[in-house]
Amino acid sequence: MEQARNHQSVNWLEYFTSIQKECPWSLAAYRRGEIDIVRWEGYALPLEGYQARMYTIDAEDHVVERLAQALDQGECEWLYSYPGYGPFATPVKVLIQQDRETLARLRKTHK
Repeated sequence: MEQARNHQSVNWLEYFTSIQKECPWSLAAYRRGEIDIVRWEGYALPLEGYQARMYTIDAEDHVVERLAQALDQGECEWLYSYPGYGPFATPVKVLIQQDRETLARLRKTHK
């Protein structure tokens, strides 16, 4: 299995700038320090005031997808991304944790 690049070596500012059309709130949230980026250690952390938490993960693509689907319940919505997963794909494999109500409101506002 190919090792994922360390999340600290990723230019996250460049990434969030590149996805502004798809996710217009994320760049501002990242700049305000409201997106936490950590390594997946096998369990979810509470959001604790963050708009989102992105967990970098070293796993096969299908494992990342299944894990996001299994976690997607309750207050948090779970998404995933990995290199090659469409035009807005992250540069490393990630699980994305967001508050379900906040995300629904953002989607409604920004359509």
